Amino acid sequence: MSEFGTLESRVHRKSMMDKVMSAEDCIKFFKNGMDLGWSGFTPAGYPKAVTIALADHVEKNNLQGQLKFNLFIGASVGAETEDRWATLDMIDRRWPYQTGKNIAKAINTGKIRMGDKHLSLFAQDLGYGFYTPQIDIAIIEVSEILEDGSLVPTSSCGVIGEILMIADKVIIEVNTGQPSFRGMHDCYVPLTPPNRQPMLINKSSDRIGTESFACDPEKVIAVVESKYRDKGRAFAGADETSVAIAGHIMDFFAAEVKAGRLPENLLPLQSGVGSIANAVVGGLAKGPFSNLTVYTEVLQDTMLDLFDSGKLDAASSCSLSLSETPGFPRFLDNWDKYADKIVLRPLSIANAPEPIRRLGCIAMNTPVEFDMYAHANSTLVGGTRMINGLGGSGDFLRNGYLKIMHSPSTRPSKTDPIGITCVVPKAPHIDHTEHDLDVLVTEQGLADLRGLAPKERAQKIIDKCVHPSYKPIMQEYLDLATKVCTGHKSMYRKRCWS
Repeated sequence: MSEFGTLESRVHRKSMMDKVMSAEDCIKFFKNGMDLGWSGFTPAGYPKAVTIALADHVEKNNLQGQLKFNLFIGASVGAETEDRWATLDMIDRRWPYQTGKNIAKAINTGKIRMGDKHLSLFAQDLGYGFYTPQIDIAIIEVSEILEDGSLVPTSSCGVIGEILMIADKVIIEVNTGQPSFRGMHDCYVPLTPPNRQPMLINKSSDRIGTESFACDPEKVIAVVESKYRDKGRAFAGADETSVAIAGHIMDFFAAEVKAGRLPENLLPLQSGVGSIANAVVGGLAKGPFSNLTVYTEVLQDTMLDLFDSGKLDAASSCSLSLSETPGFPRFLDNWDKYADKIVLRPLSIANAPEPIRRLGCIAMNTPVEFDMYAHANSTLVGGTRMINGLGGSGDFLRNGYLKIMHSPSTRPSKTDPIGITCVVPKAPHIDHTEHDLDVLVTEQGLADLRGLAPKERAQKIIDKCVHPSYKPIMQEYLDLATKVCTGHKSMYRKRCWS
C-alpha cells in the first residue's frame, strides 16, 4: 500500500481485479512489429511499469532489434521509457514528437522512422485511422477505473481517447504512487466528420466533456499497479537573455493595453517550453497584469509561481509538464491550492484551432531560428537534423490573436562567446511562414510586423532583432536582394517584393 491508497481503492469496477497481473506477466502479450499506443504528453502521464519491464526483458535476453514496435504517443514521454527503448533498438516508427538524446540520434541516422505533424492534426488523424487502422495494444496510465469501466487519467490526457477508439487490446496501469487526479480532466473525443460537433469553450475554465474516457472492458487484457512517479521536464531557469526578452514582451503587452487592442487582463496565454517561456511567465507573475487566464498545452513550474502571485485565475492544458523536482512535489504538496484551478484536456481539444481562435489566445513559442522574411524553423538544425518535432506551436501560431516567437539573437558556444546567429537571411527549413507570425523578439528588441510589407518587415527585423555583430552582414544581404530583385524586369519581379 502506498500513502495514496491501494489498487483496490482505485479500481471501482471490481471485475477488473480479476485481470490484475504484474508488469512482467504482460510481456507475453507483445510481438515484434506491433503498433502500440501510449498515454502521456511531455514527460507526464505516461506508462512506466510495463514499458520498463519490456526494456528490462529485451536487455536481459539480448533481444535488441528483435522486438521492435511502432509507437503512437501524444508527445514526448520519460527518457527511462522511450529513450531507453531507442537505445535497445526497440522502436521502428515513432509519431509525432519525442525528447531524448538516443532517440534523436536514432532518428537522424535513419534507424527510427519518425513522422512530424501539428499535434492537433495528429490527434484527430490517429482517430481517423490515417496512421494505422488498429492499435494492437494500448498502454494507458490512469488514476482510477470507474464503475462503468471508464478511465480517469493521471497528469496528462494526450491522445488517450483516440488510442482507445482504435485499440484492439488495452493494458491499464493504475498509478497508486501519486494522488488520484479525478475531477481535473475534461475528457472529450470529437466525433468524426460529418458528425463532428462545435467545441463550445468560451473561457479557459469551461468544460465540455466528462471526468473520464470511455473504455470497453472487454478489450482490457491486464490491470497493472504502478508506483512510478513522472520524471517530468527539467526546469529551465531564466538567464539574462531570457529576462531581457521577457521585458520586451511585457512592454509590448502594456502598449497593446494602452492602445485598446488588449484588455487589462490580456487574453488567454499560451506559452511553450524552455527558459524564455519561463522568463515570460515569471515576468507576468511580477508584472502589472492580473486576473490572467491560460489556455495552453503544457504547464511548467513557473505557472505555479503565477498561481502563487494571485494573478492567475484559471489554466487549461493538456499536461502538467512540471519538473521531477521541485515541480511535481511542489504541486502535490499544495494540491488544494492548484487543483481546482486547472483543467486538463485531450490534445485534440487543447490544441484545436476552434477554441484557440475563439478565445483569442496570445501564442508565444521559441524556434530554432527565424529569418528576415519572418519565416521560422522550429524543428531541423541546418534543415536536416531533427531535434524534437514541431509540437503544438503551429496550432497556436496559425490561430492565435497575437502570434509571437521569441529567441536569443545568437547561441554562444564554448569557443565562441558571440555564437551563431539565430536570425538568418533565409531559414533552411520553414515550419511557420510569414503569414503566421505577428511579432518577433530577441534580447536586442521586439519587431512588431503587423501591417508591414515584406521589405519593411525585413528592415524592422534587422533593426530590432539582429545581434550587432551580424547586423552589417544581414543589412548587406537585404540591400543586395532588393537591388537584384527590383533591378531586373522579369516575370518573377512581382513575386520578390510586394
